[in-house]
Amino acid sequence: MRGVMRGRVRGAALGAVGAALVMGVVTGCSAGAGPDPVKNAGGSAAEKDGKTKKDEDKDNDKGGSVGAPGSPCPMPVTFDLVADWKPEAVERAADDEFAGLLEQGPVSLVCEIDAKPAGSIGFIRVWVGADAGDDTRKVLEAFVADAAADRRKEAYTETKAGTFDATEVSYVNTGEFLDEPKKERAFAVATPKGVVVVDLGGSDSEEHEQMLPAYELARKTLRSS
Repeated sequence: MRGVMRGRVRGAALGAVGAALVMGVVTGCSAGAGPDPVKNAGGSAAEKDGKTKKDEDKDNDKGGSVGAPGSPCPMPVTFDLVADWKPEAVERAADDEFAGLLEQGPVSLVCEIDAKPAGSIGFIRVWVGADAGDDTRKVLEAFVADAAADRRKEAYTETKAGTFDATEVSYVNTGEFLDEPKKERAFAVATPKGVVVVDLGGSDSEEHEQMLPAYELARKTLRSS
């Protein structure tokens, strides 16, 4: 159903673009091909300030950061957010019967960053636990094993996450309760306050791909809080 709806929306959008192009041609023919006095009046304000339109769009994509004391989710690490992604701390009571759902391997969920306000269905989730000296590869392996008993194409890479050495994993979740196999990705870093795992979860592989820039921004800007 979602594919059908997207097709209809995309068709409507293309129809609108086509109509706009036709109107542009008609207007251009009637108005002549003279120079645009506004365009040639010295450039846009952004260009005068030394910024291109691409730079301006990039600035508009920034959504602050999360992790520092006083932010919605105080954590051992801080990273930047894409605009409109909304972080919320995850709290649980000691007697919560669903508390086990907030644990994955040796780490516990402390923050969810919702992509819905930005137009996607999914989250970046931050998990903290284990000991500061624990091996990030082993922590990530236990995390994945608990997250997806059935999986394939599991691949680990030693990389960097901001100022940290990190281990990153990508795999395809093939769990029996899924409508179709789904791409997953996460990285782990060791901090003085324990190992931190950051993972990207979407409703399907298409959403996963759409949200990768937000995940990559978190990984590249990661720093101590």
